[in-house]
Amino acid sequence: MTKPTPEPIDPARVRELALAVIAADRFPHLATIDGHQPRLRPVSPVKTDGFTIYVANLRMYHKTAEIAANPRVELCYLDDGHNQVRLSGVAEIVTERPLLEEIWAANPLMRQYLGSLDNPALIVYRIRPTQVRYMQEWSLEYYEVPTASSV
Repeated sequence: MTKPTPEPIDPARVRELALAVIAADRFPHLATIDGHQPRLRPVSPVKTDGFTIYVANLRMYHKTAEIAANPRVELCYLDDGHNQVRLSGVAEIVTERPLLEEIWAANPLMRQYLGSLDNPALIVYRIRPTQVRYMQEWSLEYYEVPTASSV
């Protein structure tokens, strides 16, 4: 079997390509740290704003304690073509009521499951990127992606 040859990537398109991967993957994987043990699980973001990602969570989930102890996380997105985006960032609890109301209004499943935006079990995390990297399938090379704060 011959080794696949990746298509060349125009560096000016890396941001666009990375955003397309994020849009294509409904269930990225979120990595946290549990003491000295990495933990990984699929999540379903409730809002995406460029490279800032919002994830709903229930207080009883173990990742709540993991993020409280170490808010540095990573999301990994993968599209059908096996292109990937790795978004490293810092998770913070969203407290702005208008933003929470916007997220609540846009997520019927969340409304059905939790019943009220004021449900004390609900936490919404904002993951602000500190690094975003894109890799085209088979290229074995990451491209640094300019985020909104670096553009």
